[in-house]
Amino acid sequence: ELENQLTAKSKTLDDLKQSLASNGSAEQTPEAQSLRLAELCEMKDSIVNQVAQLKASMQSILEQWRAYDEIYAEVSLMTTRYLYCIDQCKPSGEEASLEALKKQVKTLQ
Repeated sequence: ELENQLTAKSKTLDDLKQSLASNGSAEQTPEAQSLRLAELCEMKDSIVNQVAQLKASMQSILEQWRAYDEIYAEVSLMTTRYLYCIDQCKPSGEEASLEALKKQVKTLQ
């Protein structure tokens, strides 16, 4: 969106350059107009550079979030597996008898 707005403003600035070159202005001297126009062009170039830097930064952040999402999904799956294993390791009754433990060992094996 910023790039589109900058393109539109660049076109407006180019139109202004052409208009000043052909018509001039009674309010300001040609030197003052040229100086102001040069300032506007510098400001536009600065903003274009800032937008390019912002775009690169946002791309980097997006890649980092993708990596985070992948790792989070993997950790979540591992956690679910561990919770299932822990649940399977619990003794079936209140008291853990030797027979119940042997049965559980067989089940786990």
